[in-house]
Amino acid sequence: MKVFFTILICKLLRLAGKAVGHGSSLPGQIALKLCPDILSRVKLPQYIIAVTGSNGKTSTVEMIAHILKKNGKRVSWNKEGSNQIEGVTTLVLSESTLGGRVKSDILLIESDERFARYTFKYITPTHYVITNLYRDQLTRNGHPEWVFDALKDSIHDETELILNADDPLVSLFGVGRKAVYFGADKLESDTAELNSVYNDGAYCPACKAPMKYTTHHYNHIGHYACTSCGYKRQPTSYTITSVDLDKGEMVIDGKYTITLALKSLYNIYNILSAYTVASIIGIDGEKIARDMSDYVLKNGRVITFELKSRKGTLLTSKHENSVSYDQSIRVASACKEGCDVMFIVDAVSRKYFTSDVSWLYDIDFEMLNNENIGEIILSGRYFNDLAARFSYTDIPSEKIRIIPEIEKAVDYLDSDRKEYIYVITCFSDKGKFLEKLKGDKR
Repeated sequence: MKVFFTILICKLLRLAGKAVGHGSSLPGQIALKLCPDILSRVKLPQYIIAVTGSNGKTSTVEMIAHILKKNGKRVSWNKEGSNQIEGVTTLVLSESTLGGRVKSDILLIESDERFARYTFKYITPTHYVITNLYRDQLTRNGHPEWVFDALKDSIHDETELILNADDPLVSLFGVGRKAVYFGADKLESDTAELNSVYNDGAYCPACKAPMKYTTHHYNHIGHYACTSCGYKRQPTSYTITSVDLDKGEMVIDGKYTITLALKSLYNIYNILSAYTVASIIGIDGEKIARDMSDYVLKNGRVITFELKSRKGTLLTSKHENSVSYDQSIRVASACKEGCDVMFIVDAVSRKYFTSDVSWLYDIDFEMLNNENIGEIILSGRYFNDLAARFSYTDIPSEKIRIIPEIEKAVDYLDSDRKEYIYVITCFSDKGKFLEKLKGDKR
């Protein structure tokens, strides 16, 4: 009866929350107070797929759900991205019968990397995707190796890990465990030397000796081997064999071509991890490639817009995450037709209110110092901090325009010029830009 009433109350609270546009975490929070071990009392489906990591969780989960549903699978997943234990509890109980059985074929869980050990105390994933570990919200997560230590406590012996072989810290989870690896062959866009503001792959995560890379895809993602203990990149079962960002195509395992809605190296890893999961579940590679070609994410990370005769794309980067910003910048800097770029930093440390801007110095703004980039507009409450960071680049000062007020910055862009626009900001600030585009401008 306790399980019955807990599930009933969670469902009712969830319905009430949906009616007012909220409620993805509160129902689970109440359910856990009523029955702290409720997740261990629910009958789960055959497949329980978990996805975690610093970047790409929400996008990867959405793509996995898209593929599985297109191929006839019933999938329960946390669409709202509420990825701590309260949100996961809401998901599980909302998708259960009152008797405590999840009604879907597959339970697909996005989990916050820092709190995964709590989510998976009562749930044992059959498959566990770990996308990457980057510098991320330093006031909350410290260093990637600290997150590694927190995350390893969430792994059960019977779970099959699905790991990014090109990330040395993520790959380390597979040592002594059952694991499948995905990654990319050497690509045309690779560099022999590191082109990044910092190097989190300089030392082996296993023994701390210097690490040697034979190729870099971006940041510390690439092909590596320790100079001392022998720890190295593992062979991949699912592999990006070629990428042509100009054409907007990637090839997996040498035979499945996927056309890209977003031409980004970062995006191809999300696609590959979704492809890997779907393949393991048993879906044919050709079907996966067809379902993923030109797929546009529904989660609002990438939004196209128009301003008079000008077109643009809003690229939403993860808050206080330099690699996420780097990948957005990489998309803009590769625009061969030429473009203007607008940065908005109007909120910092949204949870801890530290106003820490040190992470701006980890972003590779230097990528914008090329002929493809026209004007760079800096806007938002922290415009002075952005301007200070840009003063350390070699970007000509005449290219940089400071317009603190977001509305005035949008008005400035809203002209009869033809150049494409990229707006790069975080989740907290994207609405402030989109608000200005309502009506006939959206």
